[in-house]
Amino acid sequence: MPTPSREPNPITSFAPATTAAEHHIPPSPRTHRALRKLQSAHNLGAAARNAANANGAQTSLISQQRLKDIQEIGSTSQMLRQASNRSPQRTRSNSDAPPPPPNMVPSSNPPVPLHHKRSALSRTSPTADAVSLERLIRDGPPDDDVRGALESARLKVLDQGIKTDSDGMSSSRIYAWLILLDAPFLETDAYLKLIHRGASPAYSKIRNDTFRTLTTDPLFRRRVSEASLIRLLNAIAWKLHDAKEEQRRPPSSRQSLPGGSSRPSSSRSDVSMQTSSPAAKKRARALTLTTEGSEVNASEPGTYVQGMNVLAAPFLYAARSEAEAFVAFHRLLTRECPGYIRGAMDGVHRGLALVDKVLAIVDAKLSLYLTSKGLSAEIYAFPSVLTLCACTPPLPEVLRLWDFLFAYGPHLNIPCIVAQLIMMRNELLGSSSPNKLLRSFPTLQADQIKRTALAIVKMIPDDVYAEIVTHAL
Repeated sequence: MPTPSREPNPITSFAPATTAAEHHIPPSPRTHRALRKLQSAHNLGAAARNAANANGAQTSLISQQRLKDIQEIGSTSQMLRQASNRSPQRTRSNSDAPPPPPNMVPSSNPPVPLHHKRSALSRTSPTADAVSLERLIRDGPPDDDVRGALESARLKVLDQGIKTDSDGMSSSRIYAWLILLDAPFLETDAYLKLIHRGASPAYSKIRNDTFRTLTTDPLFRRRVSEASLIRLLNAIAWKLHDAKEEQRRPPSSRQSLPGGSSRPSSSRSDVSMQTSSPAAKKRARALTLTTEGSEVNASEPGTYVQGMNVLAAPFLYAARSEAEAFVAFHRLLTRECPGYIRGAMDGVHRGLALVDKVLAIVDAKLSLYLTSKGLSAEIYAFPSVLTLCACTPPLPEVLRLWDFLFAYGPHLNIPCIVAQLIMMRNELLGSSSPNKLLRSFPTLQADQIKRTALAIVKMIPDDVYAEIVTHAL
């Protein structure tokens, strides 16, 4: 990364050197090997649930761990700081193929949450450390050490990445994502029922978005059809609509109708976005929340946000079926960043404020310069926050960055965005109109972004890191 001639870059000196892992094209799995892989992913989740039940834990520990993240955020031993000191890519997608049988959709409920606190690095499994990530996913945790195997898997993602071909395709990536996202078991019939319900309340908005999803990316356009994207988003909209209807009902009457459907609502209204500048208001209107079939309430879950089409695209590209993409995407929206699709998208706005705050901490000069030009994150970083940087090409680099985000938490997208600003530092400071440069970020360089983001994590105070962890909830 280039540095100014008169002033050292505040990040460069902290970024650890890494060794680029050599990526090889994975062989196409035969049917029985694919079945073994799916079954082992299911067994990994089952083993985790059994371990949790044996310890008297609840079925899902992610909510408990998030509370611990805040309570223990002041620990002097930083997990990500330790990780940063370590040395850190199929022909056509099967997104249009019939989903696999229910027993082949992987299930996972690992006891180690995605939102890590910056505490001491969890114990890894020596046996798991000795095998590849692909074998770990295929065969499951050695010696039934689920926690150690999960930690080993996370470090393998950071150190070596996931093996891919030149187009960023991998036979094991979607299963790694399902495990790291704590995705539940999904019967394919449940997804098909959502499809067969027809147009959701947000269908017209979805159709207005899908045809322009990643239009400049030939890899995506060649592998994922618009019809597949429409089906996925429409199913997600129905699922979120049902959750909203369930939340509105009095507790005594919360009961699903046959087929998992809910009583439709006839009320319609629009959400008015509250922003601080005309440019930000224009951006907010372009990314406004679709609230057809719902009432305006900042505490309610949303149905569809314009921009979710871009957020869904990498899941369809990486998955081997729509059902897999659906369960991973739904899990991300409802468990990791529900604030992004709730009410007036308050989680996105909190994330934008944190981009400004973190940039001011790690590079005061660049922050002041952008501020003097009237540039806040509300103006230039809205798509990057909402889509976890999926709006910036190329798609194979997006997938590599998402491997890191799902391993250590989607909240780390905030320092990843700041990292991209740092990587543009010379150009921004040397431009009289930096807004032109920020209209579209430079192409993603996942490895350099990860290194710079880990260096940023070292520099920010614990209370700011705690805000980052919880901003999307």
